[in-house]
Amino acid sequence: MYDVYEIRKDFPMLNGVKMQGKPLVFLDNASTTFKPYEVIEAIERYYKFETSNSHRGDYDLCFNIDRQIDAARHEIATFINSHDDEIVFTSGSSMSLNLVAYGYAVKYLKSDDEILITQAEHASNVLPWFKVAEITGCKISYIPLTDDGRLTLDNVEKTITPKTKIIAVAHVSNVLGYIVDIKNIARIAHAHNAILICDGAQSVPHMKIDVQDLDCDFLAFSGHKMLGPTGIGVLYGKYHLLDMMDPLMSGGGMNAKFDMCGDVSYLNPPVRFEAGTINIEGIVGLAAAVRYLKKIGMENIQMHENEIRKYLIARLRDVANIKIYNENAEGGIVTFNIKGVFAQDEATYLNSRGIAIRSGQHCAKILIDFLGEVATCRASIYLYTTKEDCDALVDALKSGGDFLDAYFS
Repeated sequence: MYDVYEIRKDFPMLNGVKMQGKPLVFLDNASTTFKPYEVIEAIERYYKFETSNSHRGDYDLCFNIDRQIDAARHEIATFINSHDDEIVFTSGSSMSLNLVAYGYAVKYLKSDDEILITQAEHASNVLPWFKVAEITGCKISYIPLTDDGRLTLDNVEKTITPKTKIIAVAHVSNVLGYIVDIKNIARIAHAHNAILICDGAQSVPHMKIDVQDLDCDFLAFSGHKMLGPTGIGVLYGKYHLLDMMDPLMSGGGMNAKFDMCGDVSYLNPPVRFEAGTINIEGIVGLAAAVRYLKKIGMENIQMHENEIRKYLIARLRDVANIKIYNENAEGGIVTFNIKGVFAQDEATYLNSRGIAIRSGQHCAKILIDFLGEVATCRASIYLYTTKEDCDALVDALKSGGDFLDAYFS
């Protein structure tokens, strides 16, 4: 039985924290998420009782940390159904995607090759490919979206060419919340001898992921969007592709040997890509977050989010002058504007009511042309969001007119 009120007790940020003197209503979970006590305690335990570096000491503390990192890698691999040696620890989705861009794409793409993305991509899945194109001379092309902003298989089929070497798309759009059919896009990509790179920042925290079933070649995701610490993330890559890649960074811990002549040999993946002292406390915290998510069950989390999202959409329809951009999306993201009110002014007003949402362009700056808006408001839900949170948002939106009239008079 999914009891959201019991779950909320696990999160100190949801127990007594106030904003503008009012109980906090947090609806910005696509940006970052709160941390349960289990994650906080795991990090605290490392700092209080287990502090050591990894693979750099012949003593018990170091050996214990080595074992914890190996266990964390296995925990995360099991979580997405990969092999342990296909899990690379990074600083987050941005670094994961950059690692593929510089380690694989720059190495193998040529001037007559092509990378396919969409207008809906986050900056982390756009700017690295722009840089690849600048370095290699390859072409960036866009898979068209449907009128409501969806990425369809038909449009992938119509856009892919013999020159396409990479398709890079988000599993779930961070603005419109649509779930993309990654499995069948992978099928199309592989039939054309291209690889599929998946930005999983908005999918891995919210649904059960099986990379072997999806058959994506790379998957990037961030710890802080799935109850873990900031500054830690994961790149999953099929091992044979990781083995073809050059490291983005060089340093201690990732080389087998080097000499004064400059002859260097690197270790095998995944440690080839983990130069220097890695984010140990982040890894420990991310492993604890994964254990917490497993305990609740990803299917249960997705069902809860679906229920809350439907409730929020139904309530928002009663708000005067509201425009909802993604009523029929599957993810826990609701993007809207109040007609005649600038998005960031709306968010500032909601802040005065203790409600946290995101406003602006959401790091998807080439989507604004598609939406025809300078900025939008985004409410995003997670496993601890309640119907009362939705009610607070709707009630504030309904009563916001007078406040905004006074504010701008």
